[in-house]
Amino acid sequence: MTQENGLIKCLIWDLDNTLWQGTLLEDGEVRLSDELRKVVVELDRRGVLQSVASRNDHDHAWERLEELGIAEYLILPRIGWGRKSDSVKEIIDELGFAESAVAFIDDQPYERAEVAHVLPQVRCYPAEEASSLTELPEFTPAMVTADASQRRAMYQARIRREADRAAYQGPDEDFLRSLGLEMEILRAGDEELARVEELTLRTSQMNATGIHYSQEALRAFIADPDHEVLVVTLEDRFGPHGAVGVILLERLAGAWRIKLLATSCRVVAFGVGAILLRWLGEGARKAGVHLIADFRSTERNRMMEIAYRFAGLTLEDCACLAAAGSVDGEDGVRQLHLVPAPQPAVTTMRVVAVDPADASVPAAEWTSALSEV
Repeated sequence: MTQENGLIKCLIWDLDNTLWQGTLLEDGEVRLSDELRKVVVELDRRGVLQSVASRNDHDHAWERLEELGIAEYLILPRIGWGRKSDSVKEIIDELGFAESAVAFIDDQPYERAEVAHVLPQVRCYPAEEASSLTELPEFTPAMVTADASQRRAMYQARIRREADRAAYQGPDEDFLRSLGLEMEILRAGDEELARVEELTLRTSQMNATGIHYSQEALRAFIADPDHEVLVVTLEDRFGPHGAVGVILLERLAGAWRIKLLATSCRVVAFGVGAILLRWLGEGARKAGVHLIADFRSTERNRMMEIAYRFAGLTLEDCACLAAAGSVDGEDGVRQLHLVPAPQPAVTTMRVVAVDPADASVPAAEWTSALSEV
């Protein structure tokens, strides 16, 4: 297991003499080589998002990108006359990525140096390397998942969704209900393993331990009757969010242990983590067991710690911790504990979920069992 990776999530292109050949304001006509067109298409297929930070007239440049048939591949473009570092920072902030997951490519050494000075973790490449980017390991995921191949479309849907939210007049909960959100919590199979591994690899802000589990390790857990590997998907009226969460659960005699809970940072605003914890707590309550959660603090997962605390998981002694073979303190891992109680019903989305206590029960709609109390 590893805890970090060097994959690039987003590549930001300069335009003049980088993405295209020529200088738009001087040459009038610029050309996109077949070689670089293939690079753009291949990076898109691999799930690497692409954007633009260019000093140019916006309307003129964007019109040319559309004529070249390349505009659709570029999200959140920043085309204007400001500093490149400001443009790159704005793109990073809107995507919510770590700087180290972003790359910038430009033909001008000064522009690369300026970005590197202001944003030292952003990886900068000279334009001469553009045609060979797909050969570099940081642009080459171990496997291209179904979610990766549609990542750009999902982010474009997110942009439309956020624009709709900004224009919405009313409480946040009402807006969430208007989206028609549907979540599924299902057992992972061979087809989902690559995406589950990817989630443990790419997710840092909403990852309870920051630990990466390989497909081999996940497959072993799936084969173990005392473990569940669960994958969470989400969709709404704007389209699918894809796989947005993974749960690694161990069933013990007196407790359920959450070895890993990780959710994509792009669905934090929908309360996905809180709903998953509510669902797990309700399942444990019905099974008559306590809930234990492994947590290892990292530089970026403070939000996950808050979600655990808000769900009622705390540091406290209980016999079930000893029975579970506590790892408290090992590799910085702490074990949080909860005696489950009934929860309010979920009102912002429809949830279809399996029963973690019984693999023979098919997935069914879930809100909460509060009405049974």
